[in-house]
Amino acid sequence: MKKQRTFTPAFKAKVAMDAIKGVKTIEKISEEYEIHPTQIHKWKNQAINNMATIFDKNDIGQVQTLKEANEKKEQKLYGEIGRLTIENNWLKKTLGE
Repeated sequence: MKKQRTFTPAFKAKVAMDAIKGVKTIEKISEEYEIHPTQIHKWKNQAINNMATIFDKNDIGQVQTLKEANEKKEQKLYGEIGRLTIENNWLKKTLGE
């Protein structure tokens, strides 16, 4: 049984953009990326249908909020790494390793 392939959003966007541009035929794109033409049509339609959300001001705010949340989480994780590094070094020194 074949394992189902998964694709990153960036890859899907690249394939969809190639299809939207219309420089290559769907068949050419299908051969190039080794993806079934039906899947390419689906990704193309999803990209076209959701394109308006890129310019929606509310979505931009949500993206900014997510970015800020990710930055806070990253800072928290770096702090945790620093704390654990200090504890690890202290334990090494205390135990004489």
